[in-house]
Amino acid sequence: MTDPTRERGFVVFDHVQKSYDGQTLVVKDLNLDIAKGEFLTMLGPSGSGKTTCLMMLAGFETATQGEIRLDGRPINQVPPHKRGIGMVFQSYALFPHMTVGENLAFPLEVRGMSKADREQRIIRALDMVQMGKFANRRPSQLSGGQQQRIALARALVFDPKLVLMDEPLGALDKQLREHMQFEIKHLHERLGITVVYVTHDQGEALTMSDRIAVFNDGRIQQLAPPSALYERPENSFVAGFIGENNVLPGTLERLDGEAAVVRLADGSVIDATAVNVREAGQRTNVSVRPERVEFKGELMAPGGHTIEAEVLEVIYMGDILRTRMRVAGSDNFVMKCRNTMDQVRLTPGQKLRIGWHKQDARALDPV
Repeated sequence: MTDPTRERGFVVFDHVQKSYDGQTLVVKDLNLDIAKGEFLTMLGPSGSGKTTCLMMLAGFETATQGEIRLDGRPINQVPPHKRGIGMVFQSYALFPHMTVGENLAFPLEVRGMSKADREQRIIRALDMVQMGKFANRRPSQLSGGQQQRIALARALVFDPKLVLMDEPLGALDKQLREHMQFEIKHLHERLGITVVYVTHDQGEALTMSDRIAVFNDGRIQQLAPPSALYERPENSFVAGFIGENNVLPGTLERLDGEAAVVRLADGSVIDATAVNVREAGQRTNVSVRPERVEFKGELMAPGGHTIEAEVLEVIYMGDILRTRMRVAGSDNFVMKCRNTMDQVRLTPGQKLRIGWHKQDARALDPV
């Protein structure tokens, strides 16, 4: 049987706009459906509108136009504390004068829950985040990672319909941040809760999300699962924002369906997949991921499509060798290769031919 909530969206933004001064729109006609149990990340640079969308959903900001619905119910006029939404902030927002247990009890007391029920829920929530032994400590006695776990437990303790997370790992060091990404991901999978997560960290979004909404200039540029965003970006902004990306400016020479022939700035001609370019003579940026570039193997066979390159710099990164090259007039073309025992070592000044599969070269709009 089909879940009707999943069909219509558990969370719905319907033609939502937001302006702070009555003139400039920071969110422009947002239409977004989020399924029940989904982990959706709003990803984008500072000022793109992602945090404003989260604040409108939480009730801390009011939409200028449009409607926001939660589980089929309009919530534009519902105050934040009556929306049944848990919230996790980057700053943790724990009460320093309260113990961990008292911090978790607070949202339960506000909801009029009995002491016995409060105690059961606090124990369960602390066990969820593996912090059961810390109920009597104060936040100042905890590490950053432990405080973040407590903030997450407090957001979950009253069984919210929805949990919102605003850059919750931004204050942690790299190793702990990566560890917490997996903890939150696994907790979401175990509990089946609906999560809307805001970050500017692309790696975080790719690691944790069911789908990612990439924001720029107040609009969603692309909404897709992580693999589709990375493998099949729909425009130059998404290609450049998600992961490392090589850009080769050129002109579309001819088009046959999705097959494009592009002449680059130095006169080289390459094949690519046409994405959002439509006619010959149009300017385009060809996007190629560094790890899809090869300098040996089947692409180098006679008749294979290759282009000349000059090695400028080789950087040892442990598991990866990152080679910066001069290609078609660009000095910032990057190739990434796995560091294996049989890997051919390149040296600066060396000239060679490189190639890639044409489906890995995407002809996109010029920025």
